[in-house]
Amino acid sequence: MSQQTTSAQQTTANSLASSSQHRLGEVRHNWQAHEVKALFDMPFNDLMFKAQTIHRANFNPNEVQVSTLLSIKTGACPEDCKYCSQSSRYKTDIDKERLMEVEKVLTAAKAAKAQGSTRFCMGAGWRNPKARDMPLVVEMVKGVKALGLETCMTLGMLSAEQADELQAAGLDYYNHNLDTSPEHYNQIITTRTYQDRLDTLSNVRSSGMKVCSGGIVGLGEESKDRASLLAQLANLSPQPESVPINMLVKIEGTPLSDVADLDHFEFIRCIAVARIMMPKSHVRLSAGRDAMNEQMQAMCFLAGANSIFYGCKLLTTGNPEANKDMQLFERLGINTETVASNTENEQQLHTAVSEQQHSDLFYNAAN
Repeated sequence: MSQQTTSAQQTTANSLASSSQHRLGEVRHNWQAHEVKALFDMPFNDLMFKAQTIHRANFNPNEVQVSTLLSIKTGACPEDCKYCSQSSRYKTDIDKERLMEVEKVLTAAKAAKAQGSTRFCMGAGWRNPKARDMPLVVEMVKGVKALGLETCMTLGMLSAEQADELQAAGLDYYNHNLDTSPEHYNQIITTRTYQDRLDTLSNVRSSGMKVCSGGIVGLGEESKDRASLLAQLANLSPQPESVPINMLVKIEGTPLSDVADLDHFEFIRCIAVARIMMPKSHVRLSAGRDAMNEQMQAMCFLAGANSIFYGCKLLTTGNPEANKDMQLFERLGINTETVASNTENEQQLHTAVSEQQHSDLFYNAAN
């Protein structure tokens, strides 16, 4: 009898997750909590199959986009993010460093390109960039762009004017994570609001830059918070072009240093659900990879992850060495994604986005 009950529950979850509301590869911005829960509740094999099917409909399943992340200014951040080693409020072993010289940043970018990265990301431990910092930051963007790399920055909150200035300098992507669900947010950060984060993303999008936004799982949140976070991201219009899913790296001295580890299958589920809900976004297997074995990473790629950070360090936390990543890619038959940067391809991208937005408006009006 219990087997019949379990079968009925699975059938219900599968029915919800396979309804007309979940048409293959459809981009939606009206996800409801019960729909996301139905995806998380699917049997693992069914969830993986659905995610892989959607992934293959939108991407080459054997290509992964490779980025390198450099900390251009480290430590002394006034924010109180409970997971972060760079907060001035916690005693960690992070050395405080001033904003790097432009030439040193460009040297690092050249090395990243030589190792196979196609996007160079620059991060600063700021609440927001000051006026005195913007000229140097702009110079970094222009210099990295001139190397033929895609450019990305994460500098904290941005005003509309700052976003426009970075876009004019040639910045392709701006990263600003939502971190967690709106419901759990105040348990993690109190020095800026959830709306502050959404406002920065709005400024970035309005400037014409691409959005990189994801979150961190394993912050002591509940399953419903992970579902809520993904709903927040998917309901952004347009959806973020890049969605980093981070597994908490516990740092001694921070308030979350002793939080319970997140189950690895739950993390893989997050990747799969993100792929289903954001079918055309690059889902990045981000922080926490250093603690994942090759088999877990392979499962994440199967679940739809198609972007990684490459190199030995992510800002201030560890990351698998570059040669290990290339060895794993070779074993899995994965190639690194190339950059399409010519004018024709850029025009095709803008046309595709416009067509998708028109389609989304029609879909939302009809439902």
